[in-house]
Amino acid sequence: MNFLLILLIGIVAGVIDVLPMIKMKVDKYSCISAFVYYLIVPFVIFGINWFGKLWWLRGGVVAILMAIPVIILVAKEDKKSPVAMTIMSIILGSMIGVVGHLLKLM
Repeated sequence: MNFLLILLIGIVAGVIDVLPMIKMKVDKYSCISAFVYYLIVPFVIFGINWFGKLWWLRGGVVAILMAIPVIILVAKEDKKSPVAMTIMSIILGSMIGVVGHLLKLM
C-alpha cells in the first residue's frame, strides 16, 4: 500500500512540475526527465531519516540535493532554467515531505 501511495505522490508532483513545461513548449525529453525525477524523489525522501524533529526540512533538502547534478548540466546551456529548477525542487520536495508526514509515510 505504501508503495502505491508513494508512487501516486510522485505522479502528482511530476504532473505539477511538467504542466508548465508543456505550456512553455519545452522539449519532450526535458519533460520526461522532470516527470521521472519527481516519480523517484518521494521514494528517496521517505526512505531517508534525516533531521529528526525537523521533519519538514527533509523533502526540500533531499529534492534539491538530488537535482544539483541536473541543474549544473542545464546551467551550461540555459541561464534562466536553473533558478526555476531550484525553486521547484525546494517547493515540490517540501510539499512531498509534508504530505508524507501527514500520511505517516515518514
